[in-house]
Amino acid sequence: MSPLLLVKLGGSLITDKRRRSTARMAVLRRLAHELHTVLQTSRAPRVLFGHGSGSFGHWEASQYGTRNGVRTPEGWHGFARVSAAALELNRLVTRSFSEAGVPVLSLQPSASVRARGGIITSLALEPIQQALDHGLVPLVFGDVAFDEALGGTILSTEDLFVHLANALLPEWIILLGNAPGVLDGEHETVPTITPQTYPDVREFLRRSGYTDVTGGMAGKVERMVELVGRMPNLRVRIMSGTQPGQLEEALLDPANCGHGTVIRATESPEAEPDGTTPPGM
Repeated sequence: MSPLLLVKLGGSLITDKRRRSTARMAVLRRLAHELHTVLQTSRAPRVLFGHGSGSFGHWEASQYGTRNGVRTPEGWHGFARVSAAALELNRLVTRSFSEAGVPVLSLQPSASVRARGGIITSLALEPIQQALDHGLVPLVFGDVAFDEALGGTILSTEDLFVHLANALLPEWIILLGNAPGVLDGEHETVPTITPQTYPDVREFLRRSGYTDVTGGMAGKVERMVELVGRMPNLRVRIMSGTQPGQLEEALLDPANCGHGTVIRATESPEAEPDGTTPPGM
């Protein structure tokens, strides 16, 4: 069976975060065509895609504070508005994939997910597994969710991927955005992060870059470090998707494409799950 990859198109990549509800349609179409090209090859992996909300959901979410909980009638009104904004972007992503010939199946997380204190407790897995079994590309996205402790909240794509990774056991998670990877204090790309080296990068991560309602780069890295600590066979690549061919390269050879930052359980190449040696080693 071909390897499974979970791939996120970040909101900063597919939308203009400076302008409300503004998608970068040319970028979306290019990424969709790259995915279609990969799916036609004999080396095509199985892929589950997700996308952030960017300038769609984050504008509404920051206005209503939805991530922190929903308690009032005004808050529930905002909850619905955040959902509508996320769906608006999802329709654009779905249409771009479909027009490029990708057999995409959009699955709205809020229709089945339940959470407690911002942590997913259940999510309908069978539709996702059925889609993968039949050669389709499931598509999820950052969305609102009913929450037993908070009333309602927002779950990021990374939140979904953390939950799905435990059930689907992907080989790689690939997170595409605008940044070339995780940057250090000198604005150089950090090639590798492990649970052991993470404390060295934590402080400048929290002082740098754009922080959105679901945590920005600092939150993303923290979640992925925790995840590989629990799942040592999993690796994560954080990279840019701004240049043509980057997504295609990452999908066809995630271990050796050479872009961005790799997060894994250990720095030792002998511990690589597939026996490959990382670039530069």
